[in-house]
Formats: sequence, structure tokens, C-alpha cells
Amino acid sequence: MFYRPEDGHNLPHNPFNAIVTPRPIGWISTRDSAGVDNLAPYSFFNAVAYDPPQVMFASSSAKADRGDTKDSVANIRDTGVFCVNIVEYAARDAMNISSGEHPAGKDEFLLAGVEKSECETIKCSRVANAPANLECKLTQIVRLPGAANIVVFGEVTGIHMRDDCMKDGRFDITSFHPLARLGYRDYARVTELFSLNRPDD
Repeated sequence: MFYRPEDGHNLPHNPFNAIVTPRPIGWISTRDSAGVDNLAPYSFFNAVAYDPPQVMFASSSAKADRGDTKDSVANIRDTGVFCVNIVEYAARDAMNISSGEHPAGKDEFLLAGVEKSECETIKCSRVANAPANLECKLTQIVRLPGAANIVVFGEVTGIHMRDDCMKDGRFDITSFHPLARLGYRDYARVTELFSLNRPDD
């Protein structure tokens, strides 16, 4: 099968997200200018640089009470900071609750029953028991083609790693089973690893 996105796919559901998988989930926490915390998952998320460490996430829709975007991006535009919380399999239900379109000014930490802690390097809350948290300061916001496609880039200024996820000096993802987004309503969790040496190792 071949199709041009501009012409449509003629399938029951858009296959694009099912093709680009698995995608890590950035559970983004922000704080608005009034001091209210926000928590929402984004599957267009990834690390983009080592030195200094940098990440990105993209928002691809808008809310009526936020105009051109969603709460996370609106808050980051106001404050210049955000935190990426890594999602483990055990937190899948709380993550899903926080994905709802809640009114601006609602604290999804409270709605989803997620414990919060204050970040160290930025003024923002983080998911207290997440396997890892990446505290970030905004570096740039880029508008993409489309009505509400916005990419947020940030430099990581602080990193938390849960003690039980550290084994022999390494961050062991099999200890918490990272959650990944697939297509449609599907998710996956990482439960096992294998290694490959590069040809020049």
C-alpha cells in the first residue's frame, strides 16, 4: 500500500503513529504563573543532544481555553521551565488520567493521585516516585506547519534517578519497565534487553 498524506489513507484509523513506534512518553510537568501545577503525557518526545543534555516534546493540538496550544506549552511560555518525568508501567493508569482535556488551572497531580515533589534547579513540581526526572529550562519553541503543532526544546539542568533503579552504577530500565506509546490506543513496556557492539568497538 502507498498513500500521500495530503490525499488521505482510506483506512479506519490513521496508521502514521503505528508506523513510528515505539515512542517514549514524556510526562511533562509545568507550573502556571499563578502557581498551579500541571501534568500531561506527550508521546512526541525524545532526547536530542548529550552535551549539554537536551530534550524535546511536541504538542499537536489546542484547547479552547488556551487558544493556540495546550496547558503545558502555555505554562512553559510563561515560566521558561518544565520537568520530564519518565513513565513506568506501574504508573500507566495515572498517566492515562492526566492525558484528559482538563480545564486550565486544574492540577492533574491531584486529579490522578500522583505524589509531587519540588524540583531542585527550577520552580516546578515533579512526579515524586518516577524512575527518573529531567529538570529543564526552555531553550526554544518552534512552530511547525499545521494549526497547533509546536515543538518545545529544553536543556536539562537537573536529573533525579530513583535509587532502586540503579544497579552496578547503571540506570537499569528493566527494574521499572518503561512505558512506550504505539499506534491507535496501544502501548508497550520494555521488559528485556539485548546488546550489540558497534563495528569500531
